[in-house]
Amino acid sequence: MEKVYTERQEELKHVSTHGVAERGEVATDQYGQALVEFDARRERRLCWKIDLYIVPTVALLYLFCFIDRANVGNARLAGLETDLGLKGYDYNALLSVFYISYIIFEIPANIACKWIGPGWFIPAISLGFGICSICTAFVDNFAEASGVRFLLGVFEAGMLPGIAYYLSRWYRRSELAFRLSLYIVMAPLAGAFGGLLASGILKLSHFGGLHSWRMIFAIEGIITCGLALISFITLTDRPATARWLTQEEKDLAIARVKSERVATTEVLDKLDKSKILRGIFSPVTLGTSFIFLLDNITVQGLAFFAPTIVRTIYPNNSVVSQQLHTVPPYVVGAFFTVLFPYLSWHFDRRVMLFIVSAPLMMIGYIMFLASKDAMVRYGATFLIASGAFAFGALCNANSSANVVSDTARSAAIGSTVMFGNIGGLISTWSFLPSDSPDYHIGNGLNLATSSCILILSIALLFWMKMDNRKREKVDVDAKLAGLSLLQIQDLDWKHPSFRWKP
Repeated sequence: MEKVYTERQEELKHVSTHGVAERGEVATDQYGQALVEFDARRERRLCWKIDLYIVPTVALLYLFCFIDRANVGNARLAGLETDLGLKGYDYNALLSVFYISYIIFEIPANIACKWIGPGWFIPAISLGFGICSICTAFVDNFAEASGVRFLLGVFEAGMLPGIAYYLSRWYRRSELAFRLSLYIVMAPLAGAFGGLLASGILKLSHFGGLHSWRMIFAIEGIITCGLALISFITLTDRPATARWLTQEEKDLAIARVKSERVATTEVLDKLDKSKILRGIFSPVTLGTSFIFLLDNITVQGLAFFAPTIVRTIYPNNSVVSQQLHTVPPYVVGAFFTVLFPYLSWHFDRRVMLFIVSAPLMMIGYIMFLASKDAMVRYGATFLIASGAFAFGALCNANSSANVVSDTARSAAIGSTVMFGNIGGLISTWSFLPSDSPDYHIGNGLNLATSSCILILSIALLFWMKMDNRKREKVDVDAKLAGLSLLQIQDLDWKHPSFRWKP
């Protein structure tokens, strides 16, 4: 087999990128080896151009997506519970309503994103959740607030997986985690920026006829709507339709993505039920999704309850001071959100960084449970944020890297984020009023989940390596004998030449 592969490589050394960019043409041989050699300098120039045109827009949209989701925590400090007459567990129930719709619409939203096209779908849902945020400024009771939060979940469901899927159309496997981090870093920055923005808004005497927490929802929602309208113009579906790329750059962008996908004849395949199921039920998708579920209990818990936790640490400070104290942990968390995916890009590894991140969270929750000192607990929030936020980029990149087709990738990313938001739903009940001010149940739960992440990540890494060793012994020619090209493509990650990429 090695001799055949060497001869084939010599024959195909001079295949053009234009040839493998064409629809109906494969970019790998049946052993999964690329059919063309790429100029590293041209690739770097192309990546830089894509970075400048695509990443800033999706990053800003996701920033305000997360702000519009988490600003209810800032509004709580500014009197939302009192004005709406919330009692007991009403606040937790209000948070849960958002996640019910968010979970239900997660996978359908990502399939719709593929069908409609990200260039239209992402701006449209951004406009939708911006309008929902504005509407929250006018609610007067629990029922109205719950209805708006449910609709917010419907529109936001497609955002995180939609952008991850969108970027997978443009970047290689090793490049994707770092690019995902450049917009997922907006989650911790939203915690920091959201706190600063809320503090600034609350200093206003009024906004139109609105006062206090209502101004937060209205102003932030208007900003979101403005960004969404701009993105209708700036986002483009895929490399082939990008007006800002030359034809040569379009060919290169398509060819280099195809060159990592065994038996793929077109980057954007048609929706196919078997490939959707391959994406959802890949062992790596399921394992990664469960890890993301556990991590999101921490991430979403921080987003919703960080202001409340800070209030228990500094009970005598003013509301504005409490809001500002939520900022520094998020800034540190944002640094690690980019650092770990950058290392992933450099080493083309993802699961190993799961293993590195989990102990940071574990140590943070141990500090919170073991000490009543305010500064120790405040320091713990820095460690927790440092370990937790990077999983958003790493988990989605891991699910994306371990399927072949575009359809399977859409389903895999949608599944991963859906599981993550089940974790978000759990997080809304992890810090209960009856458990304050020390929140032993919430912190104990998060210590358990971060410990499970460490164990599961190690198990996933060993399984991927073990299964790859089994695949090395398979006779590729014998396995593919008699199969049509369509049947071979439907194999996706079951293709004998496919290897898991941890």
